Amino acid sequence: MSQYGVDYLQRLRAAVEKFEEAFDAWMSTQVESDHMSARGLFPTVWTKEGQDQSEVQRLELGVAEAAGLAASAVSVTGAYIGIAGLGAIDPISNWSFMSAPKAPIAPRDIRTTTANVKGRLDAMIVDAESRTDSDLPTFAPAQFHPVVWAGASAHWTTHQYRVAVREAAEGLTVHWKERLGRNDVDDTVFWQQTLSPGDPEPGKPKLTWPGGSDDKTVKSMRGGLGPLAKALNALATGLNLTVRNVTTHTRTELSEQEAMERLAAYSYLARLLDQCETATADAEESDR
Repeated sequence: MSQYGVDYLQRLRAAVEKFEEAFDAWMSTQVESDHMSARGLFPTVWTKEGQDQSEVQRLELGVAEAAGLAASAVSVTGAYIGIAGLGAIDPISNWSFMSAPKAPIAPRDIRTTTANVKGRLDAMIVDAESRTDSDLPTFAPAQFHPVVWAGASAHWTTHQYRVAVREAAEGLTVHWKERLGRNDVDDTVFWQQTLSPGDPEPGKPKLTWPGGSDDKTVKSMRGGLGPLAKALNALATGLNLTVRNVTTHTRTELSEQEAMERLAAYSYLARLLDQCETATADAEESDR
């Protein structure tokens, strides 16, 4: 059963159709060959004589832009093709290989894959349309905690998943630093101090979990471990070290699934923090 929504699949199919139109327009300016004719040594397309080079370049850029819009179509449908020595490749994203020496793909590969992708998307759309609400819960990144999604959204829509996660992580920390007036410490130290046990110090407010000490959500189910604040401390500092720092100091890209999981963790933390009370050194009681 498809894990994607109808709207997303329909938009993806429209993007594939746009790519197909741009590709056909560009191909009208090209000589079309195949692997047999190219003998495995030459490009499988080249510009026809007498073409306006500026027009050819304009059409070529149109194909490149359309291929970017349809970039996830092959991965979503699984319509890769196998190339000896290269393995499985995406012909839509790699359409420009046709113009290179020893071209691994030919125009026929592009057209066949495009038709295959459209057929698979049609089947997935039918599947998604027939799915009832009870079959699969509605789930979308836009439903994450507002602070988390506000940091991620601009980069998520352009498929910059690592940057989206980084900005969401930093955005949540900045939100609470500003709210508590704690711009004097690094992120990890901020969470360690703000969620640590004990009384707050002047200028160092703390977030505490509401409820009495005998509440099983404040203390563990066994009653002998520390309050939930200890777990929140570990969750916040752990996410900062394993997610925020990694996405900040490395350039390793994340898949959509990997990014979704990391944002979900931050969203859950954000909702827990919203339930906490703020304790200050000069306050007699904790305030929300």
